[in-house]
Amino acid sequence: MTGQDLAASLTTYAASLLTALTPERREAFLLRVERWAPDLLEGLAVFDDEAVRRGTAERLVGVAARAYAARPDDLHTLDARRLLRPGWVQDPGMFGYACYTDRFAGDLAGLERRADHLERLGVSYLHLMPLLEPREGDNDGGYAVKDYRRVRPDLGDRDDLRAVTTMLRGRGISLCVDLVLNHVAREHAWAAAARAGDPEYRDYFHVFDDRTVPDAYEATLPEVFPDFAPGSFTFDDELAGWVWTTFNAWQWDLDWSNPAVLVEFADVVCDLANLGVEVVRLDAVAFLWKRMGTSCQNQPEVHQLVQALRATTRMAAPAVLFKAEAIVGPRDLVAYLGGSEGGRHVGRVSDLAYHNSLMVQVWSMLATGETRLARHALRALPPTPPGGTWITYVRCHDDIGWAVDDGDAAAVGVTGEGHRRFLSDWYAGEFAGSWADGLVFQANPATGDRRISGTAASLCGIDADPGAAVARVLLAHTIVAGYGGVPVVWSGDELALPNDQHWAEEPGHEADNRWAHRPRVTDDHLPPAPGSAADRVLGGLSHLARVRASLPSLHASLDPEVLDDGLDDGVLGLLRRHWSGTVVGLHNVTAAPRPVALSLLADLGLATPYDVLGEAPLTADADGLAWLPPYGAWWVVDR
Repeated sequence: MTGQDLAASLTTYAASLLTALTPERREAFLLRVERWAPDLLEGLAVFDDEAVRRGTAERLVGVAARAYAARPDDLHTLDARRLLRPGWVQDPGMFGYACYTDRFAGDLAGLERRADHLERLGVSYLHLMPLLEPREGDNDGGYAVKDYRRVRPDLGDRDDLRAVTTMLRGRGISLCVDLVLNHVAREHAWAAAARAGDPEYRDYFHVFDDRTVPDAYEATLPEVFPDFAPGSFTFDDELAGWVWTTFNAWQWDLDWSNPAVLVEFADVVCDLANLGVEVVRLDAVAFLWKRMGTSCQNQPEVHQLVQALRATTRMAAPAVLFKAEAIVGPRDLVAYLGGSEGGRHVGRVSDLAYHNSLMVQVWSMLATGETRLARHALRALPPTPPGGTWITYVRCHDDIGWAVDDGDAAAVGVTGEGHRRFLSDWYAGEFAGSWADGLVFQANPATGDRRISGTAASLCGIDADPGAAVARVLLAHTIVAGYGGVPVVWSGDELALPNDQHWAEEPGHEADNRWAHRPRVTDDHLPPAPGSAADRVLGGLSHLARVRASLPSLHASLDPEVLDDGLDDGVLGLLRRHWSGTVVGLHNVTAAPRPVALSLLADLGLATPYDVLGEAPLTADADGLAWLPPYGAWWVVDR
């Protein structure tokens, strides 16, 4: 059977599943099957057997049809709106916030009383960290999921989640929720069935009778948590075998070469979609496919699997977007937006991906006070595929790993190893002259890897010099907001909160200092005292979001051009051209004023330069120079 014939048979099969729907609604679904069946079938080519591909395709269309039939009317309306504006997430008015529900609002119901704070900040995209039911005790911050169908009991239940998505949507805020793809908790029903001897569920996991195959894999596998979870395999007595555990002994990696796993997750995604979730964050997506002799990350089959999952979701709920959580090297980033294998996955895999490289370069510029490495590294990245959108950020829930490419470092006269070591020392406060107050996370003597934990304010020196720290925090967020994509603020950073000094006192947190940069936002913090560091940062970010929303040239479909010639080494320049006009972002990463030649701006078409952030024209001195203040930023348009 040809691919075209199979696609046609899927449409016929789908029609037989929806006989109870009105003709109009049934026709709408069949048009979606017709549209996305080719994407689905191409993704399923990851499975070699034709009969397996055909059977899996029918199962997935069945999942989509059942979800579509059960989808509430208000979400069908949302689907219609999103189909009319497919680039909605790329609008410059998109401004994000990420938090743990309990640490920001207590529980899901508490989010309503925090909604005014989000609106003041300009938030239109809210990412709630893991809220599906995890295992009890240590659970990797919620990423060891016990049940994908239940909400953490202390946060609420499914009805509460549905109420929150409805409330947020009424305020123009789209909700993003985590979905852990690579692994489940040892206590998950699938793992429990495997331990009980059910062969069907044993095949959901990578299980080996002895160490022969695991040892062969270990030869090329990096360790994610070398301090408290060395190695990538764990012997389980009940399983009577070695199970793959990339992250922790109680997080069992799933075998995505088994099509039943793909079908299970398609059903989970559609269930979340019908609760009103608009963005699904695909956690640990880079790890899904295992191949001997490799790091078992970023394998091409990952993108095929995500394409099949996305096509199924689009049939049921086209309003839903995928966000890839792939914290990988700079050259591998664009693949998660479809920019790989000749671009055949463009527009078919993840809609959003984290710009980890930009985050690292922002912190590198602040530590060094110069921009040459950032300019080279950012210019070297391939262009964003059409429809693909970056998530840009200064901090997130995780530690900072210094993903500095050795080739980029060498191009500007430093070594990658040396620069990574410098950044760790600087942000741990161990380098002479450092103002940072970070914590070393997961030091690995064998590789020299020393990652860093800490809030944005503490890493910017809030205790050493609050005034300078506020300026650094605002500058960092201005860079990521002006770069493009969807800028996301990490909870507490908008209030300049320092590291939580009591992070180790909560049960289960003792060995994980990432909890230092996951502080609780309490009623005592809101609203902040006038004139305080918190008030200045919150006001600055709110202003940034408003200005950003007014500039069509910051639409995420446009890649910035990183300026090089004619700029001081302490200034990062980002050029964005749009039919509505040009914007040049200029960012001083030093503690001293830096010169900008107005002739450079004139050459770029800005004859009458005006800073929309400061709401003032730029004026030159006798030498034709305007002076960018310490840690200052201008977004320059022509007035």
